[in-house]
Amino acid sequence: MNVSRFLGKSILYLAAFSAVFPMVWTAINAFKNRVDIVTPTPLFLFTPTLDNFAYVLGRESVAAGLVNSLLAAGGSVLIGALLGLPAAYAIARYPNRWSADIQFFVLSLRFLPPVAVAIPLMVIWLDLGFYDTRFSLIVTYTLLTLATIIWLGVPAFARVPKEVEEAARVDGYGPYAVFLRVALPIASRSLIGAVAFAFVLVWNEFLIALMLTTSDAKTLPIVASELTQLGRDVPWGILNASVVLLSIPPLLLIGILSGLLNNAFRRKSN
Repeated sequence: MNVSRFLGKSILYLAAFSAVFPMVWTAINAFKNRVDIVTPTPLFLFTPTLDNFAYVLGRESVAAGLVNSLLAAGGSVLIGALLGLPAAYAIARYPNRWSADIQFFVLSLRFLPPVAVAIPLMVIWLDLGFYDTRFSLIVTYTLLTLATIIWLGVPAFARVPKEVEEAARVDGYGPYAVFLRVALPIASRSLIGAVAFAFVLVWNEFLIALMLTTSDAKTLPIVASELTQLGRDVPWGILNASVVLLSIPPLLLIGILSGLLNNAFRRKSN
């Protein structure tokens, strides 16, 4: 029994180390000069520098890409939540013969490779005159966030006790009040995770943004990929700094949502 527990913990720690170490190493290399990064022996003791971050933050394309990413990801997640949460609640609480097909269709949108979605949409936006615009990115990303939020929202609402909703109806609550004031707060913990997961997916989206933008609506992942050069003179420090900066907004969003959720539960417990 002790041996199996030891093996289980060892596997868990190894998996955690495998997931965390690349992120830590990327953050460390972001503060190194290129000479310290390309040495045959990895350096753990070095003189840190902020030149990599200064170079990335000093480019106008990075600021424009940050604004485009925030508007595209934030707008698509907001629209996806406004449309997806009521849809997920309706599927979970009012099932019919089409419910299973709807859930399978929503899930199948996540099975499609990005190129299968990007090429037809690129043709559509070119014909409509919306290619390389924030509007086209928001609408396209909304398809992804809507599918993700519905997919994760249905089981979250299904776990809400029906007795609580029935008691609310006895108290005079209508269907919209039951959804907004009963089901939504109870399922909020899982729903916040769904919204955060949807934001991370579209924030890190690369291929669709690459095919739907050229200059005006380029997102931050596209701008970050352009900081590299071909050949042996790859600016590894700048690339690592761009990865660190690219990871900050999703981490901030998850931290803010977690803090709001913890505060809400503390108020309920008090």
